[in-house]
Amino acid sequence: MSNPIENRYEFVYLFDVENGNPNGDPDAGNMPRIDPETSYGIVTDVCLKRKIRNFVEIAHDDKAPNCIYVKERAILASQQAKAYEALKLKNDKKNGDGIAQARRWMCQNFYDVRTFGAVMSLQNYNCGQVRGPVQINFGRSIDAIAPRDLSITRMAVATEKEAKSQGGDNRTMGRKSIVPYALYRTEGYVSACLAEKTGFGEDDLELLWNSLVNMFDHDRSAARGKMCPRKLIVFKHDSKLGNAPAHKLFETVDVKPCEGNPPRGWDDYEDGLSCPPSGSLDGFNGVEVMHIL
Repeated sequence: MSNPIENRYEFVYLFDVENGNPNGDPDAGNMPRIDPETSYGIVTDVCLKRKIRNFVEIAHDDKAPNCIYVKERAILASQQAKAYEALKLKNDKKNGDGIAQARRWMCQNFYDVRTFGAVMSLQNYNCGQVRGPVQINFGRSIDAIAPRDLSITRMAVATEKEAKSQGGDNRTMGRKSIVPYALYRTEGYVSACLAEKTGFGEDDLELLWNSLVNMFDHDRSAARGKMCPRKLIVFKHDSKLGNAPAHKLFETVDVKPCEGNPPRGWDDYEDGLSCPPSGSLDGFNGVEVMHIL
């Protein structure tokens, strides 16, 4: 692991979806998430973090120091037990020093713990709580979206009984929810002060950028359609505390909504995208702009 980062960062991330469901809502029949008052599409921070975790897991074979703590079918108590076994600690919830040691071990060995943080204060194998240096906002579409709920058919049935009940017609019906096209924008933050506590270093930061650029290529499914990263604009401060308010930096990146026909591709937005060039940011001393994508 490299030394903890010494600079604060913010970033703006643009990604789009074509004929897919970027983030289904289980409370709405898994339809694409939407703000009911404005009809803007929503993608949760948890959804994006999941894709980052998945990319890191396959890129590093789930090996230390880039193991993944929260993964599919993982038993969190078993993950935390690894710290107690490695450090030969007693499973005593009153052992404050032991919990602190276990927390450090979890940060050292699990990428998502030292990046996003975790609540690991379970009754068994208590590893405390970690506040992560990387936080991501909800993504929101640039324009209002109109999700479609499509009927689909399958030319087979699951059982012989089902086939007989349909009189020889082996087709079964289903539903598929999609967004014809939408461009989403989200913002994120990287705190050098919190990175110092978890050990989040320059190598981890580079892995974060690589994950945002490449994660959709390893997350394909029939449900999600074509999802692509379009822009990743990073603001680097020359200090730990930072040199400008995050919201002011985000305002330097502007994507104009489409006029006329509903958008159906990235080309509909390129002319309406305004962002600062790479290098020192005019009007913000001590802030550098980097175009990762």
